[in-house]
Amino acid sequence: MDVSTVRALASPEGHELLSSLPPYDEATVLPLQAELRARGHSPDLVAAALTQHRLRRRAEAKFGEFASGMLFTPDGLEQATRIEVAAAHASRYAAASLATVHDLGCGIGSDAMALSSLGVTVHGVDQDPLTAAVADANLRPWPDSRARPGQAEHVELPADPLRSRVGVWLDPARRTPGRTDATGRTRRVFRLDQISPRWELVLDMATAVPATGVKMAPSLPHDVPPLGTEAQWTSYDGTVLECAVWWGPLVRTAGRSALVMRRGAPAARVDQDQSEESPPSLRTLGGLGPYLYEVDRAVVQAGLVGAVTAATGGAEVEPGLGLVSSDQAEDLPFARRYRVLEAMPYDVKALRAWLRERSITGLTIKKRGIRVDDDQLRRQLKIGRGAGRGDQAVIVLTRVAGEQSVLVVEAFS
Repeated sequence: MDVSTVRALASPEGHELLSSLPPYDEATVLPLQAELRARGHSPDLVAAALTQHRLRRRAEAKFGEFASGMLFTPDGLEQATRIEVAAAHASRYAAASLATVHDLGCGIGSDAMALSSLGVTVHGVDQDPLTAAVADANLRPWPDSRARPGQAEHVELPADPLRSRVGVWLDPARRTPGRTDATGRTRRVFRLDQISPRWELVLDMATAVPATGVKMAPSLPHDVPPLGTEAQWTSYDGTVLECAVWWGPLVRTAGRSALVMRRGAPAARVDQDQSEESPPSLRTLGGLGPYLYEVDRAVVQAGLVGAVTAATGGAEVEPGLGLVSSDQAEDLPFARRYRVLEAMPYDVKALRAWLRERSITGLTIKKRGIRVDDDQLRRQLKIGRGAGRGDQAVIVLTRVAGEQSVLVVEAFS
């Protein structure tokens, strides 16, 4: 696909063609392709439309019903901010009463769309002309918001951003253009000096424009964000998606925070004010309490496991693993609670005997801090994934007070 193809898809004819397509079914693609060509559509437009049809179906997981009106590229879809997270970003700019936001590295425009829907005019820029064209097409419902090809380094920012109510949102490229991995995806980069624009430019822009935010990788070290900023790690359904750093009026609480999002549930926010600075940890396996809390990984990445020990009066089973033991049963939106049924040192023969004695023939394996090949362990235990005629058990393989351990647990519904 090229820029001219994007324009064709965004034209009235292209829009009508995409709207006329039936629900996507891989088995009917070839007959549908032949039918569309027979109607007089060009082969190139048909091929592009069917590609968009397939990408839109994939995009429903990120964008829901909005996917049906958007255009995508494969890489752009993979890297795009999911709609719920983009809405959280946009809410900060809207709450700061900003009129305009420069979206630098706008990708296919998911953040720009969320900002525009809240009444903020967006000037999007992306260094890839094709991606910029897709973003511009996705911004059609908001005529004042546009996207164009260009580089963040060349964007002219206003001399008085406060008076002009201007903000900046950056999503630096963290992939190597033109280099792909075994799956055909562009390769990720992890060092700050490899992202584009460079971290130094991000800092310069935050100095020039107080209302600045930047989307970084979840692996961002805690000592990178400057003092006075807010670094927020965000997860969705247990997967950590990003660490966003916020400056100036976009900061809600300076320091580290976590935003925990789950499908069908209100978002939960955790910050350093809720967290014990040095959470206690267990000294022995025997000190394990009746309840185990599996802390959301965004909270772990943010270094805020102390929020769970504070809320439960508990202790980490081992520092940094995101598991908390407690005598108290508390419902927390940023940690999952289990009842501990058994705790023992990790020994395959002893575990196999324990499972056999209780007629357990199905096993769910969770791991924190121990590297174990699941399939090899199942063979050693002579146990499968399905329970079959026996019972099912959930085990957590982890370290407790420095000792490799097995915790047999039961989840609360």
